[in-house]
Amino acid sequence: MEILLLDRLVPEAQAWLEARHQVECRPELAKDPGTLRKQLYNVQALLLPRRLLVTREFLDFAPVLRAVARLDMGGDNTDLEACRERRIRVIQPVSANVRSNAEYLLACLLLMYRRGIGVALKGDRQAPAALGRELHGSTIGILGLAPSAHALAIMLGALGAKLIGYDPAVHHTSSMWQRLQIRPVSLQELMAQADAVTVQVLYASRYERFIGDKVLEHCKPGQLWVGMTRSAIFDADALARALADGRIEAAMLDGAESGFAAHGTLLHEQRNLYLTPRLGSYTRESRVRASWYVAQRLHETLTAPRPSGFDSLFSASMSMGLDSTLPPDSVPAGLSLPGEPDSRH
Repeated sequence: MEILLLDRLVPEAQAWLEARHQVECRPELAKDPGTLRKQLYNVQALLLPRRLLVTREFLDFAPVLRAVARLDMGGDNTDLEACRERRIRVIQPVSANVRSNAEYLLACLLLMYRRGIGVALKGDRQAPAALGRELHGSTIGILGLAPSAHALAIMLGALGAKLIGYDPAVHHTSSMWQRLQIRPVSLQELMAQADAVTVQVLYASRYERFIGDKVLEHCKPGQLWVGMTRSAIFDADALARALADGRIEAAMLDGAESGFAAHGTLLHEQRNLYLTPRLGSYTRESRVRASWYVAQRLHETLTAPRPSGFDSLFSASMSMGLDSTLPPDSVPAGLSLPGEPDSRH
């Protein structure tokens, strides 16, 4: 078989792919590792759910594999070096979820500022009114310049928020800060000045437990936090202490790893910590963009010979933008889909 789908594309994108390739959709195999390994020997391309790991051992069962794709971003679930060595293309829709992630962060900020809405949504019609706050005029700390932060900054600016920011990988003199109308500050200044902090740091192993006691001791009292970076960036016990003593009034985080606030941990006892199951990227629109991007890249990979400059192909598949996520009937005039005639020539 050419393509095995262990995650579901939107129906239109799957039909488009099935018209061009031999495709099987069997998401149940993601929960049956033994059966899955038996199916991999003649599979050329895989679409995998986020939680299924791609290791060297996994790849040993797929000798003719040419592409591994996912609908969600994240490099921690795929051995990228092993894929590079075996000339396997890694396909992820880098830009498909940018807007949905930014809107999630904005929605969380609004709910944190107006928590009386959350009480009403739970069905408590007799709860006393909770005094809220306004984003307009608030100082919002942008911690990390992941792509979602770019879209979020535009949204917050339009609402009249004052933006300050810090990213451990972006120098304070970078033109990016001015372009996004974010005032760059030190991490300590961001903690001390921000009424609320949004965390979307592009995670790397060197940032594990980056947000710990030394950072959180500078929090402005009553600060609100929202975030969608990997939870490993937090020192969990330090975060629990900040939530308990009022330095952080409340926090809402998306997609925390298993065990982050498990029974028996300090975080589990904090009633002002709210965790959501990776909802940021889970919208109808982002799913459509991601599905079309993956379908087109799989088609492109299987219909083209492996180029001599494979490293360039490997890198390109990790950095393509939203202009490559359009469905076939939405492609602007003058452009073409991968593997189909280009009307410019």
